[in-house]
Amino acid sequence: MDRMILDESRIHPAAREQIASNHREIVDEVATAVDRHDIVIVGMAQNPFPKKARKLLDGAGLTYEYLEYGSYWKMWRPRNALKMWTGWPTFPQIFVKQQFIGGAAELKQLLDSGELASLLAA
Repeated sequence: MDRMILDESRIHPAAREQIASNHREIVDEVATAVDRHDIVIVGMAQNPFPKKARKLLDGAGLTYEYLEYGSYWKMWRPRNALKMWTGWPTFPQIFVKQQFIGGAAELKQLLDSGELASLLAA
Protein backbone atom coordinates (compact mmCIF):
# COMPACT_ATOMS: atom_id res chain seq x y z
CA MET A 1 0.00 0.00 0.00
CA ASP A 2 1.40 3.36 -0.96
CA ARG A 3 0.04 5.55 1.81
CA MET A 4 1.41 9.06 1.77
CA ILE A 5 3.04 9.82 5.10
CA LEU A 6 5.41 12.71 5.46
CA ASP A 7 8.91 11.32 5.87
CA GLU A 8 10.34 12.07 9.30
CA SER A 9 13.44 13.59 7.71
CA ARG A 10 11.17 16.34 6.36
CA ILE A 11 9.83 17.21 9.81
CA HIS A 12 11.81 19.71 11.84
CA PRO A 13 12.96 18.33 15.22
CA ALA A 14 11.02 21.10 16.99
CA ALA A 15 7.76 19.61 15.65
CA ARG A 16 8.52 15.91 16.09
CA GLU A 17 7.73 15.69 19.82
CA GLN A 18 4.39 17.42 19.37
CA ILE A 19 3.49 15.04 16.55
CA ALA A 20 4.58 11.99 18.54
CA SER A 21 2.71 13.02 21.69
CA ASN A 22 -0.48 14.37 20.07
CA HIS A 23 -3.22 12.84 22.24
CA ARG A 24 -0.93 9.86 22.72
CA GLU A 25 -2.98 8.61 25.69
CA ILE A 26 -6.01 7.83 23.49
CA VAL A 27 -3.86 6.09 20.87
CA ASP A 28 -2.14 4.07 23.60
CA GLU A 29 -5.51 3.12 25.10
CA VAL A 30 -6.79 1.84 21.76
CA ALA A 31 -3.50 0.06 20.98
CA THR A 32 -3.66 -1.71 24.36
CA ALA A 33 -7.26 -2.82 23.71
CA VAL A 34 -6.29 -4.07 20.24
CA ASP A 35 -3.50 -6.14 21.81
CA ARG A 36 -5.86 -7.63 24.42
CA HIS A 37 -9.06 -8.35 22.47
CA ASP A 38 -9.81 -10.22 19.25
CA ILE A 39 -12.27 -7.57 18.07
CA VAL A 40 -12.20 -3.89 18.98
CA ILE A 41 -14.62 -1.23 17.78
CA VAL A 42 -13.70 2.41 18.31
CA GLY A 43 -16.70 4.69 18.00
CA MET A 44 -18.34 7.91 19.05
CA ALA A 45 -21.75 8.89 20.39
CA GLN A 46 -24.48 10.04 17.99
CA ASN A 47 -22.84 8.30 15.02
CA PRO A 48 -25.09 5.47 13.79
CA PHE A 49 -22.32 3.43 12.18
CA PRO A 50 -20.62 2.19 15.35
CA LYS A 51 -24.05 1.01 16.50
CA LYS A 52 -24.53 -0.83 13.18
CA ALA A 53 -21.15 -2.54 13.57
CA ARG A 54 -22.02 -3.61 17.12
CA LYS A 55 -25.38 -5.00 15.95
CA LEU A 56 -23.64 -7.01 13.23
CA LEU A 57 -21.29 -8.57 15.77
CA ASP A 58 -24.07 -9.12 18.31
CA GLY A 59 -26.12 -10.84 15.60
CA ALA A 60 -23.19 -13.11 14.80
CA GLY A 61 -22.74 -13.92 18.49
CA LEU A 62 -19.23 -12.44 18.57
CA THR A 63 -17.76 -10.67 21.57
CA TYR A 64 -15.87 -7.43 21.19
CA GLU A 65 -14.44 -4.51 23.11
CA TYR A 66 -16.15 -1.18 22.43
CA LEU A 67 -14.40 2.12 23.11
CA GLU A 68 -16.36 5.34 22.68
CA TYR A 69 -14.78 8.76 22.50
CA GLY A 70 -17.04 11.80 22.60
CA SER A 71 -19.63 12.87 20.09
CA TYR A 72 -19.67 15.04 17.00
CA TRP A 73 -18.96 18.11 19.14
CA LYS A 74 -16.85 16.60 21.93
CA MET A 75 -13.41 15.02 21.85
CA TRP A 76 -12.89 15.63 18.13
CA ARG A 77 -9.21 16.47 18.63
CA PRO A 78 -8.37 13.22 20.43
CA ARG A 79 -10.34 11.29 17.79
CA ASN A 80 -8.32 13.07 15.13
CA ALA A 81 -5.17 11.49 16.62
CA LEU A 82 -6.79 8.07 16.04
CA LYS A 83 -7.59 9.00 12.45
CA MET A 84 -3.97 9.99 11.91
CA TRP A 85 -2.78 6.76 13.53
CA THR A 86 -4.92 4.44 11.38
CA GLY A 87 -5.20 6.61 8.29
CA TRP A 88 -8.97 5.98 8.35
CA PRO A 89 -11.13 9.12 8.06
CA THR A 90 -14.31 7.98 9.83
CA PHE A 91 -15.73 6.02 12.75
CA PRO A 92 -16.10 3.28 13.65
CA GLN A 93 -12.59 2.02 13.37
CA ILE A 94 -12.58 -1.76 13.71
CA PHE A 95 -9.70 -4.10 14.50
CA VAL A 96 -9.76 -7.90 14.21
CA LYS A 97 -6.87 -9.92 15.63
CA GLN A 98 -4.76 -6.75 15.81
CA GLN A 99 -5.42 -5.92 12.15
CA PHE A 100 -7.30 -2.78 11.17
CA ILE A 101 -10.16 -3.80 8.86
CA GLY A 102 -11.94 -0.48 8.25
CA GLY A 103 -15.44 0.54 9.29
CA ALA A 104 -18.95 -0.87 9.47
CA ALA A 105 -19.28 -1.49 5.71
CA GLU A 106 -16.01 -3.44 5.63
CA LEU A 107 -17.09 -5.44 8.68
CA LYS A 108 -20.34 -6.37 6.92
CA GLN A 109 -18.39 -7.47 3.83
CA LEU A 110 -16.12 -9.68 5.91
CA LEU A 111 -19.07 -11.19 7.77
CA ASP A 112 -21.04 -11.83 4.56
CA SER A 113 -18.09 -13.41 2.77
CA GLY A 114 -17.08 -15.60 5.72
CA GLU A 115 -13.66 -13.99 5.84
CA LEU A 116 -14.23 -12.67 9.37
CA ALA A 117 -14.52 -16.22 10.66
CA SER A 118 -11.24 -17.07 8.93
CA LEU A 119 -9.51 -14.05 10.47
CA LEU A 120 -10.74 -14.99 13.92
CA ALA A 121 -9.68 -18.63 13.50
CA ALA A 122 -6.13 -17.67 12.57
